[in-house]
Amino acid sequence: MSWGKKLFPLPDGRIVEARMPVIVSASRRTDIPAFYADWFFDRLEKGYSLWTNPFNKQESYVSYRNTRFIVFWSKNPRPLAGKLPVLASKRIGCYIQYTLNDYEREGLEPNVPPLAERIETFRLLSARLGKEAVIWRFDPLLLTEDLSIDGLLQKVERIGDRLQGYTEKLVFSYADVEAYRKVRANLQRGGVAYREWTELQMEEFASRLSALNRRKGWGFTLATCGEKISLEHFGIVHNACIDGDLIRHLAGESPALMKAMGVQSENVVQQGDLFAAEDVLPPEATLPPRPCFKKVYRKDPGQRKACGCMESKDIGEYDTCPHLCLYCYANANPQKALANWEKHKQRPFAETITGK
Repeated sequence: MSWGKKLFPLPDGRIVEARMPVIVSASRRTDIPAFYADWFFDRLEKGYSLWTNPFNKQESYVSYRNTRFIVFWSKNPRPLAGKLPVLASKRIGCYIQYTLNDYEREGLEPNVPPLAERIETFRLLSARLGKEAVIWRFDPLLLTEDLSIDGLLQKVERIGDRLQGYTEKLVFSYADVEAYRKVRANLQRGGVAYREWTELQMEEFASRLSALNRRKGWGFTLATCGEKISLEHFGIVHNACIDGDLIRHLAGESPALMKAMGVQSENVVQQGDLFAAEDVLPPEATLPPRPCFKKVYRKDPGQRKACGCMESKDIGEYDTCPHLCLYCYANANPQKALANWEKHKQRPFAETITGK
């Protein structure tokens, strides 16, 4: 669906090979909504961008000709608010993985907006997209000498009270510092006395979070991201951040998207194949009912074994996020990330996110 390459004509007349993803991830590797929204929507309009493979450094083209859905990841997606009509005009669906942590006192996220402002943004986007389309992430959960399970739960409670009625899901993960060299180096550089989670501590947090969700009447679906441990006995599921079922729920009226996802249902295209030729909805037409069955989607081959994401194409690049969060796995060091940000600002509408 996303990984094969096809010939694609560039505006200058050249014919290149390009990936043509139907589902785009924007992005696990950097905060595109916060810092690169103008660049991304410009590239969406131009129809393509140039992406650098983080492992072999080879560049390849990504065409947005077939794109029908985008999953955004962000700690500050406020710039998306004014750009949602662009997606609607192109009949491209979306939802947002919104990481909304409270590490203000600890200084772990030095360049994110104040918590109150981020909560306001969450509620704004929820009102525009629907509460099922803005997913709350408290991610990662970090233990330090000064931050205990009690402290983390208090932080979750304060935010959860403000988000009740504005989201349907809370996704979390436990910081696994020793497994990620860049995370360990960034925390040590920042003088953070972190502590690794034990399985008993994971169980305790999960149990107490589940109880808190019931006691407060939040009604959130609780889910873990990329965790091997099973917490189902606490009512906590394994998450799929690129979630085929949610995409189908939000954009089931798109036959091109459903076909690419492998969804077959007589409910997707009704009498006269109303949407079979193209995703253009006549004003007088009635939206068809969405498919009503669960399906197993093709797992993203580029993710961890415990990851539940379906296939998509991530178009972000490492070492480009100026948030400079101390627990970040996507920045090798702050200086490199800031240098790339400066390169981007010099050429903000280049083919690549770094301005090359």
